[in-house]
Amino acid sequence: MELGAAAVPAACPACGGRLVAWRHAPAAEADAADVALARCVGCASAVTLDPVPPDAHEAGDYAPGAPRGAGLAAPLLRAFDARRLALLRAAMPPPARLLDVGAGRGRFVAAARAAGYVASGLEPSRRGVEAARDAYGIGLERVTLEAARVEPGSIDALTLWHVLEHAHDPGAALRAVRSWLAPGGVLLVGVPNLASWQARLAGPRWYHLDLPRHRTHFTAAGLTTLLSDSGFTVERTDHVLAEHNPLGMWLAGVSRLTRRPSYLYHLLKRNAPVRSPDLPLTLLALPLVPVAAALELLGGLARRGGTVAVVARAA
Repeated sequence: MELGAAAVPAACPACGGRLVAWRHAPAAEADAADVALARCVGCASAVTLDPVPPDAHEAGDYAPGAPRGAGLAAPLLRAFDARRLALLRAAMPPPARLLDVGAGRGRFVAAARAAGYVASGLEPSRRGVEAARDAYGIGLERVTLEAARVEPGSIDALTLWHVLEHAHDPGAALRAVRSWLAPGGVLLVGVPNLASWQARLAGPRWYHLDLPRHRTHFTAAGLTTLLSDSGFTVERTDHVLAEHNPLGMWLAGVSRLTRRPSYLYHLLKRNAPVRSPDLPLTLLALPLVPVAAALELLGGLARRGGTVAVVARAA
């Protein structure tokens, strides 16, 4: 079966179920064509059918440079890191050997070291590696998850925080990181949840689609199945997360009105113009932030959070 010019794969990368043509959705970059998606009839995860441009992780929202308001957001980002560390510490306390795969600008590696972990990171983008060096004095290894070579059994804890959805073959990625973990090692995964209330509200304009960079759009059920099939035992799944989720719910509502989906996010990332008809609409919607946060909290308590964090142990 085909959706436009893109062929639908035979099987869902999450659960192995049958994929069917689903929809087109806007690309994250304003000048790019809409992107085709297929969806699984089993776990309801989805896959991106169109290819990723070669520079997708170095341009647009991923271009070098600090976002607008980065300094003001610093305390909030530290709180997000503390929450992630708390999830990890409950399953594998320091001084464990920790590897952050897809380490971005190295902020979490720095936080983990300060918390007592022997932490290192892998990051495929040049801008991330350079920022980690300049901001934290941390040397990240510049390599993709797929190309990384890590000594088997050499890691006690590993984090894939909003990384697995970028992998072209998430099953192969999980089997690889499983081999890097010592017996009983812990994996912390964070991904967007396609079965969330905010994903349903936003539809094809959902903030977390990030097309075509995100390759697999997991549901919590699909991710749990994939982890089990890849040699992990799921110990905990959290739907109530301050990082991403309240903002995602607010953007889900506002994006139904703005010309460009997730305009505020792109504006902060310096990937959207300040002079835009979307700006007054966005400003008028700011008083609705508490409403969106409350709705997202209810969604999380109903296990329909916008993103999920899963703690799993190497079986």
